Amino acid sequence: MKTNVLEVGALLTAWSPDEVARRIGEAPGVESVSVDHAAKSATIVYDGARIEIAEIKSLVRRLERDATSPAASTGNDHEGHKGHKGHNSHAVAQASSDKAGPASGHSGHESHDKHEGHSPAMFRDRFWLSLALTVPVVIWSAHIQELLGYQAPAFPGSDWVGPVLSTVVFFYGGLVFLQGAWRELRSRLPGMMTLISLAITVAFLFSWVVQLGLIDADALWWELATLVTIMLLGHWIEMRSINQAEGALKELAKLLPDTATRVTDAGEEKVAVSALQNGDLVLVRPGESVPADGVVRKGESDVNEAMITGESRPVKKHEGDEVIAATINGEGSLRVEVTGTGEKTKLSGIMRLVADAQKSKSRAQHLADRAARLLTVVAIAAAAITIVVWQSLGAPIDFSVVRMVTVLVIACPHALGLAVPLVVAISTTLGARNGLLVRDRRGLEEARNLDTVIFDKTGTLTLGEFRVVAMSVVEGVTEDEALRIASGIESESEHPIARGIVRTAEDKGIDIPAADGFRAITGKGVAASIEGAEYHMGGPALLKAEKVEVPPALLEAAGAAADRGQAAIYLVRQGKALAVYAVADAIREESREAIAALHERGIEVAMLTGDAQAVADAVARELGIDTVFAEVLPEDKASKVRELQAQGKKVAMIGDGVNDAPALATADIGIAIGAGADVAVEAGHIVLVRSDPRDIPRIITLSRATYRKMVQNLWWAAGYNIFAIPLAAGVLEPWGILLTPAVGAILMSASTVVVAINAQLLKRVKL
Repeated sequence: MKTNVLEVGALLTAWSPDEVARRIGEAPGVESVSVDHAAKSATIVYDGARIEIAEIKSLVRRLERDATSPAASTGNDHEGHKGHKGHNSHAVAQASSDKAGPASGHSGHESHDKHEGHSPAMFRDRFWLSLALTVPVVIWSAHIQELLGYQAPAFPGSDWVGPVLSTVVFFYGGLVFLQGAWRELRSRLPGMMTLISLAITVAFLFSWVVQLGLIDADALWWELATLVTIMLLGHWIEMRSINQAEGALKELAKLLPDTATRVTDAGEEKVAVSALQNGDLVLVRPGESVPADGVVRKGESDVNEAMITGESRPVKKHEGDEVIAATINGEGSLRVEVTGTGEKTKLSGIMRLVADAQKSKSRAQHLADRAARLLTVVAIAAAAITIVVWQSLGAPIDFSVVRMVTVLVIACPHALGLAVPLVVAISTTLGARNGLLVRDRRGLEEARNLDTVIFDKTGTLTLGEFRVVAMSVVEGVTEDEALRIASGIESESEHPIARGIVRTAEDKGIDIPAADGFRAITGKGVAASIEGAEYHMGGPALLKAEKVEVPPALLEAAGAAADRGQAAIYLVRQGKALAVYAVADAIREESREAIAALHERGIEVAMLTGDAQAVADAVARELGIDTVFAEVLPEDKASKVRELQAQGKKVAMIGDGVNDAPALATADIGIAIGAGADVAVEAGHIVLVRSDPRDIPRIITLSRATYRKMVQNLWWAAGYNIFAIPLAAGVLEPWGILLTPAVGAILMSASTVVVAINAQLLKRVKL
């Protein structure tokens, strides 16, 4: 697969990003298209063996000519879904409103141009008024009176209740469908709105021809009114479902407070969050939301970061720790120096990634789009065949028209257009809530097929920091006491190994004693007094220089550490070694669970590292890793990925998104880990907010669940028409089974609701 970025600014002046992506994505060989409205560009992934970039550029130029023609405008203003209006004071919310508009405006739903400027409230209001007008139409319908055996009250003009009120319903309730059809036809992309408009227009015109006495037949007033009303109800339900699925961006924006307490030399002042600047000091009281990204300068508290990182437990924050905008402070009070505001916050970065993911189109979405367009053609053809066949069989014209209208209604590709986009919206937001940010839908879609996962070692499987990973002590000295003394001595040193010993003591909650007379012994180690006793710490050079007596058990432990490629540091007092510490890059506790979970899913685990073979093998043995690539230079990591791909394996690369970028780009799926430092990581398809390798099996779980829902929805949405169209055409008429247009509309809406409910069930997946 190849990737190229093309300028598409001319296309975006006439079409929505989804429409641009859909049109380019129709070209054979184009796998996925992601349009960045802000950058006026499209990132295109294509099969170089099937299509050349020159052909894609030629297609874009041809589309630009179409887009700039007078008939091309589709009015992509999204006025009904600009999002975040209640949070215009928030710079990040405003950024989301500007940049995430297409996502929050039904991205992907067969381009969803049919709902531009629409809102659930608009459909709701039109539905209720149309229903109020439809009730008397049905009551005074001669057909319904005869069917139910009652007589409606007669009054002067009662014969015109149906024609007049149904006409109002047609123009008021049906206007939204007529406008949608006009946009579809102007774009030369007839679809669902075209089918609905054909159905209600045929019923409307036919009924007036009958009403005016031009032909002898029964008018379709009650069918017309109920059809429009039920279609409005179906669209209201659909848009509510979509809004609920895509509301994560709005919910994220709401997390940011409107105001902040800024601390100045003159005291405290309340200011708008948008007025904060880098370097400002803000006070975050207990229970308040953090107004901007920053660093704690004073105070201590537990902060709830679940809404950003997915971490369920509050995170302890001390002086010097980073905090993220929109997270919730616990019981302590914090003074935070602002380091990021507006679009520079991690929250804003997450919102952009969620919006981009909802805009990107997967293979399944392109399949659904093509199927929906094909179904539109099939529906129109089936409607034409229906009226011709019934007329040739001698059926009354009103009967034939009703059959045709029912076919047009029941075959609307509404459910098919909703099948994939709703799953996309839900899976993307579900992932974001669990710290999994999908940058490219193709990555999440393909994760279900993985059979090999490659981890970069440092900072991914390990902490990227030294820790005491093993220790041995002489009789009469406890490990905690030995670690307490060692941490006190090393607390005065800035050496990475010294810092690792100190952090290990801190992690264990050991109080670190003060050291007196600290001094470095060049090339040998350090010395200091702890509680009046003189101690030395160092490696083999110290032992040799000081002629230290080392018990056999400590020598054995040091030898084992050396075999694992770990540093062995001794604690010495009065010429005798009291303890030895094996210091190395510590393995994350989460790594064991992650690799075990991957093995349970039948996935092979490999590790890439620049460390020595002995170090790499030790980590691999401890974690149960299948394949080890050690002593690999950063520029050679991509070749190791290709080596596995050459064996026919579907490979995911897990790295930090910086020096692993070439390997992330080469892998079938690139996953950037550790995005808590920078959610705008550009390498890879998926970005992890937490530096937690356990999120990798969660990605696979989400991918498989998402794919199942897509397949289920596509089968239901397309397969339902295999039975629905012949039924609507009247094939069961000899057995007295006929569908009215209103019943057809109910069935069509029901299929849409089934698809929507099935997609919502994705929220129940446990990641």
